[in-house]
Amino acid sequence: MPDLVEVRAEFERHLRLERGLSPHTVRAYLGDVDALFGYLVASGAEDLTGLDIGLLREWLADQHRAGRSRATLARRTACARTFTAFAHRKGWLPGDPSLLLGSAKAGRTLPKVLAQDAAQAVLNGSVTTLNGSVTTEPKDLRDQAIMEVLYATGIRVGELCGLDVDDVDRDRRTLRVLGKGRKERTVPFGLPALHALDKWCVQGRSRWIREGTGPALFLGARGGRIDQGTVRRVVHARLGEVEGIPDMGPHGLRHTAATHLLEGGADLRSVQEMLGHASLNTTQIYTHVSTERLRAAYRQAHPRA
Repeated sequence: MPDLVEVRAEFERHLRLERGLSPHTVRAYLGDVDALFGYLVASGAEDLTGLDIGLLREWLADQHRAGRSRATLARRTACARTFTAFAHRKGWLPGDPSLLLGSAKAGRTLPKVLAQDAAQAVLNGSVTTLNGSVTTEPKDLRDQAIMEVLYATGIRVGELCGLDVDDVDRDRRTLRVLGKGRKERTVPFGLPALHALDKWCVQGRSRWIREGTGPALFLGARGGRIDQGTVRRVVHARLGEVEGIPDMGPHGLRHTAATHLLEGGADLRSVQEMLGHASLNTTQIYTHVSTERLRAAYRQAHPRA
């Protein structure tokens, strides 16, 4: 039986290489496993001996008493399931105790989204400088293309950062996106996003290319592939330029794109495929957003509401 340090390292390799999970998910799962191992050691164990359904239930109950959110408890339950199944396959556990573990569901809150006129104000306002002229600075062209692509496609920030120049099909107006679990999908986009991409690639990206830049579509000022932190700063800054717009990150634009697609008549299955959701249940939250808006409009407009 390997010690817990070796087990953790093997589990990390499993998550990264075999499951193909994003770095963010890997970090979250490793943090959950560390918490589980800490509880296991506190119970007197030095390896996986003693990891059974009783200990898992006690650990999750302890997390609940400590005030962990429902979302955290749901993720830690999912991590426990993933880990014990992995440990059983490796022969480190005689059985998979998580098969007897109840499901912890995260509470669902409606995502914050932009109204359609607010989204248009943000995107149209980003095209010009303070004196009203059309911007030609590489950073402005890049940031505009980022905003247009995020809103047009609803892709995740990590997926946007991973885009290469060859992933853009100008003729069909589609992106080849590598999503969670390294699953590839094709996502359409409209003419405003195409025009913003063309301007960035011709007038902006070409001025930031350096030796060793590589095929990355979106670059940082030093010529390397853009990172997620930079994209988040871009989104926060652009939204902050328009008065009355709620602050949100790239995921807020993803929520906004999905909501506007459904409000415009797109079917749920198409939106699911576009967003890269494994389950239709995940996509259905956007129907709740649209319904809430419909109810708000009804309450405001109908004389007998």
